[in-house]
Amino acid sequence: MPDNWWRGAVIYQVYPRSFADGDGDGTGDVAGLRDRLPYLAGLGVDALWLNPWYPSPMADGGYDVADYRDIAPVFGTLAEAEAFIAEARAAGLRIIVDVVPNHTSSASAWFREALAAGPGSAARERFWFRPGRGAGGAEPPNDWRSIFGGPAWTRVPDGEWYLHLFAPEQPDFNWNSPQVVQEFHDVLRFWYERGVDGIRIDSAALLVKDPDAAPDGADPYTDREGVHEIYRGWRKVTDAYPGRVLVGEVWLPDPERFARYLRPDEMHTAFNFDFLVCPWEPAALRACIDGTLATHAPLGAPPTWVLSNHDVVRPVTRYGRADTRFDMQDRRLGEPSDLALGTRRARAAALLAMALPGAVYVYQGEELGLPEVEDLPGDVRQDPIWRRSGYTDPGRDGCRVPIPWSGDAPPYGFGGEPWLPQPAGWARYTVEREDADPGSMLALYRAGLRERRNRLGDGTLTWRESGPDVLAFTRDSGLTCVVNLGAAPVPLPPHERVLLASGPLADGTLPPDTTAWLG
Repeated sequence: MPDNWWRGAVIYQVYPRSFADGDGDGTGDVAGLRDRLPYLAGLGVDALWLNPWYPSPMADGGYDVADYRDIAPVFGTLAEAEAFIAEARAAGLRIIVDVVPNHTSSASAWFREALAAGPGSAARERFWFRPGRGAGGAEPPNDWRSIFGGPAWTRVPDGEWYLHLFAPEQPDFNWNSPQVVQEFHDVLRFWYERGVDGIRIDSAALLVKDPDAAPDGADPYTDREGVHEIYRGWRKVTDAYPGRVLVGEVWLPDPERFARYLRPDEMHTAFNFDFLVCPWEPAALRACIDGTLATHAPLGAPPTWVLSNHDVVRPVTRYGRADTRFDMQDRRLGEPSDLALGTRRARAAALLAMALPGAVYVYQGEELGLPEVEDLPGDVRQDPIWRRSGYTDPGRDGCRVPIPWSGDAPPYGFGGEPWLPQPAGWARYTVEREDADPGSMLALYRAGLRERRNRLGDGTLTWRESGPDVLAFTRDSGLTCVVNLGAAPVPLPPHERVLLASGPLADGTLPPDTTAWLG
């Protein structure tokens, strides 16, 4: 695969805790990943993105990293991880690992050193320690709120406060510190030297902040100017390793601000969250696709197309609701969802995403049509959002339930008793069951990814004339994609043959909520 393999790749997201449990302790691990490599290679993806697998107290599902150069014992050993990377490469799969630069774990060596060193110490300069306000410094340094709910400051026994934009167990790094800058350059090299092909950058726009500045109306910690200097440094490190890629998690509503992260000396690509949150509506989807292509084209950067990930409600559930958009602040626990309708739309959306120019991400279980698990008991939920919201936001555990592999009852071939309980009705979604069903979601994904590898990927599209409820475009290879988002069947445009369809076609027409690829 060429050095710019990432421009048209299909990247499969692995949430390690929930993918496959090789040692039977109920938590997914590297051994399980190695066992399931044939499944991943057979699916037809080009690369795997792994959520954090580092040592961590798991206060936020591993995004509270205690050591960026090792593997959590619950997942295995560094030697096992190195063997997995080599085996994946031998199977034709690239590896992208998650790096979390905004914050670390309160259990990390650096933070423990900072606590012990006390106010004014060099160790505290790596973080945001500040005296409090008010009598005796009893009030936080400012009124910033945590993204997970509650205050963004926690007081330590000597009276100072430290900043955490997420959970208190996730103290924010101070990127004004040269030691922090150098540490992450070294972390990138560490993983590149072990054969990793790319870095997914968590919360990429949040690194630069000034807690001491007076409020000026601007966002005090999102998309500040200095963040681009950080990523120019990361790009220099990465360019020394040909074929490596930087992928940013950049949630920004302004396309022009978003585009700045994709300049030739910064990230190679970034997630397209506009597409992920877009409702199942023709005008909205057309505007999103056009806007995405217009943003990326001047930069020479490839777009990415994402339907789900470990933070959002699964598409089958979302598309079955009356309101099909996704809002990170409103997960709408328990809102009615027609899963048959949602599945039909999710199948259509999958073929739409695969047909668009650029890279595609597939979140584990998406290829099985898994729905969101909305009825998890409160006492098993582990996402800190659940607790810090006062138990009003269900959090993200519903899309993180371990995936089913085989059998008729939990744990469905996953391994030991899963760390999050699987629904009793998931036998229909097992890989074993879907593997034997030519009409399954898994069969559709395999067929779509196979056809995509032959005909699609990076490039351009040309829109075709269509009615207001239809999206129709032709790709460089001549493949035409047609999506009917209306309530009535529509005639298919002239074609020689149907290459693939997300559902049955009828008498030369395309039914509602159906996508067809035509040759």
